[in-house]
This record gives sequence, structure tokens and C-alpha cells, in this order.
Amino acid sequence: MTDTAPSNTKGAFFALAAFAIFATHDVIVKLLGANYSAFQIVFFSVLLGFPWVLFMLLHDKTRGDLRPKYPLWTVIRTIAVVVTGASAFYAFSTLPLAETYAILFAAPLIITMLAIPILGEKVGLRRGLAVLVGLIGVVVVLRPGAAPFSLGHAAALAAAVGGALASIIVRKIGRDERSVVLMLYPMVTNFVVMACILPFVYVPMPLEDFALSGLIAAFAFAATLCLIAAYRRGEAVIVAPMQYSQIIWATGFGYYFFNETVDRTTLIGAGIIIASGLYIVLREGQAKVSNTTPVLRTRSRFETGTNLRIGTILRTKQNKSDP
Repeated sequence: MTDTAPSNTKGAFFALAAFAIFATHDVIVKLLGANYSAFQIVFFSVLLGFPWVLFMLLHDKTRGDLRPKYPLWTVIRTIAVVVTGASAFYAFSTLPLAETYAILFAAPLIITMLAIPILGEKVGLRRGLAVLVGLIGVVVVLRPGAAPFSLGHAAALAAAVGGALASIIVRKIGRDERSVVLMLYPMVTNFVVMACILPFVYVPMPLEDFALSGLIAAFAFAATLCLIAAYRRGEAVIVAPMQYSQIIWATGFGYYFFNETVDRTTLIGAGIIIASGLYIVLREGQAKVSNTTPVLRTRSRFETGTNLRIGTILRTKQNKSDP
């Protein structure tokens, strides 16, 4: 009892630090998005993120090659990650930060729904109602008919769905698939796809903006290390809800850097989504409620294919520590 509480406190602290860094990462994406296409930002983020990924992959001593054991699932997941990255970066570039996060927070709700056909998860009445309530919160944020539905809103929704699909596929194949396959395939595909699009959208970048692209990669790496520390020290049921702290950073950053204000409707919708997401996390943390705990195992941050994956790194470290 005395050991668990301090560990969970440390886990929560590292998670809060991770999501503060991720929020800063997203601010830079938005700053660059004012002048550059989301495809260009993703391309340079992947390019400058490769050294960090290769550094971590050098520690993966698992024997095997780069051929996926589940080719179809790997292809579907890779497509989902590429769509998530470009969509999320575009949403951050065009929508207010807090509004973007509110929509992205729907990912746990989508994960819960996808877990039924893909993982064979049985979702009871309470979690089912929580998903329904959360989706009502998404509708509140989008305000159909009261406010124009923009391409940015569609991109945020696409990122939430793509991130949820990528996460649930990892839950299905992650135990048997090599970490290097799970991490490298989306990054390489992202790089190739964005490189093909780049000639049509490229705008020359001064050195300071190129440096900001490098800072995106560095922040993603630093936040990932913090999340690894969080999950190694604290229980998932404590660490996972810390992702919702990003809405606080988004509100402050949006006001300070972009003169954004959050209206009451967005706050109400975000509150509904967060409350339903928290309920799902807490329900999955209870014994005999979920066999696969799909939301707790997503490591809380949507995957964009521009940085490291939390789960695969944690699994690699676990494999190294096993006799």
C-alpha cells in the first residue's frame, strides 16, 4: 500500500509532464501550419524523427526479420497511422487547439466500439451507455447546423478514428508482431507517401522553421520517454486519464499564442467526452469487467507515424528484463 501510492504519484507526475510536452509539440505544429501544408510538416517531422527511432530500435534484440506475421493487419494499421498523422496535423493547423483535443478525445470511445468486432470484447450496458454519452459530447462540440462543419473538423474526426483503429490492431497482433515492424512500417510509409505529395505543396523553409520541425521530433521523443517512465512507475488506470490534462494546456496555449477563446458549448462537449472517457478507463481498471482492457492498453497518445510508439518500447524493455 505504501509502495503503490508513491509509485502512482510518480507515474501521474511523469504522465502530466509527457502530455504538457505533447501539448507544446502540438503548438509548434499549429505555428508551422499557418505557413506550410500538413503534409510538409509531417514529412520533416518523420525525417528528423528517424534518428530517435533508430536509437531505440538498436535496443531491440529480438530475433527476426522485417516481414510482418500479419500482413493484412499491418497494412490496415499502417494506412490508419498515416491518415491519423496527416489529419491530426491538419486539424491542429486549422482548428482551435482546445476544440481539436475535444474531438480527438473521442478516440477511447471509438476504441471501445472497435474492440467488439476486432478483439471479441464484450461491452456491457454501462460502458455502452458511456460510449453513447461520449458521442453525444462529440455532437455538442461539432454543433451540426449551428456552426459550419469544416475540413478541419473532418480531419480531427478522421484522426480520432484512425488512431483508434491503429491502437486496437496493436492490441490484436502486438504480442506476436515484432516491435520493429510495428514502429518502422508506419514511419517509412509516412515518409514515402509524404515525399510523393511534397513536390505539390512544398514551400521553402527558412532555417528557424526547419529547426522547429526538428523540435517537433525532439519533443515527441522527450514526451515518449516521460510516458514510458510513467507506465513503468504507475498503474495504467492512474496514468491513462492524465491525457485529459492536455485540454488545460490547449486552452492556455490557444489564448496566449493564438488569441483563441473556448466557448461554453465546446467546454460542455469536452466535459461530456472526458467524463465518459474517464468512466470507461475506470471500468476497465476493475476486475472481471474487461478481458482485453483495450483503452487502458492504448498508452493514451494517438499514433501519427512521426514518432516512437509507447507500447512497443515498453514491451521491448519487458522482454529484455525477462529471463
